[in-house]
Amino acid sequence: MADDVTGLAGLFYEFGLLKRYKRTGWLVAGVRDPESIAEHSFRAAVIAAVIARLEGGDPERAAFMSLFHDTQETRITDIPYIGKRYLQPASNEAVTADQVRGLPAEVAGMLGDAVAEYEEKASVEAVCARDADKLECLLQAVEYREQGHQNVQGWIDSSLAAITTTTGKRLAEEALSTGTLDWVTRVLNGD
Repeated sequence: MADDVTGLAGLFYEFGLLKRYKRTGWLVAGVRDPESIAEHSFRAAVIAAVIARLEGGDPERAAFMSLFHDTQETRITDIPYIGKRYLQPASNEAVTADQVRGLPAEVAGMLGDAVAEYEEKASVEAVCARDADKLECLLQAVEYREQGHQNVQGWIDSSLAAITTTTGKRLAEEALSTGTLDWVTRVLNGD
C-alpha cells in the first residue's frame, strides 16, 4: 500500500546518524575533526550527477545511488581500509536488507535495488557513482592538505588510481591542478 509509512521515521532517524558519524580514515591521517559520512555523501552525489551527465548516463540515478552508498555505516560504522584487512563486515546489500526489513515494499525495493546496482557496478550510472565516491575523497584530501595535514597523499593516490571513467579522470586531474579557492578569485575578478 503506497500510503503505508510504517518504520520510515525510524529509518530517517537512523540515517540521521550519518550527520554525526565521522569518516574514520581521516583520523588515521591526523585530521582531528573530519567530515561526516553525510557530508561526504552529499558532495559525492553532486559529483555523480555531473560525471553521469558527461558520460551519457542518467545524472539523477547516479546521484541517487551516491546518496545511499554509505548508509550501511549506521550499522557497521566507517571501517578504515586498514581495519578491513582484519574484519569481514557484512556486505552492503545485506546491511541494507536489514535496514529496510519491515518497511513498505516500494521503499525497501527502491533502496535495495540502488545499493545492489551500485555494488555490482551494474550500470553506467553505478560506475559514475563509484567514481564520484573516489573523486570526492580525492577532493577532500586536497582540501585537508591545504589546511596543513601532511599525511593525505595516500588517499589522493589511491583515489586517483580507482577512478575509471574518462570524465572522472579528467575531473581528478583538474582538481589536482586547481587550488581549492581558485574559484573565489575567479568570481571576485568577474571571470
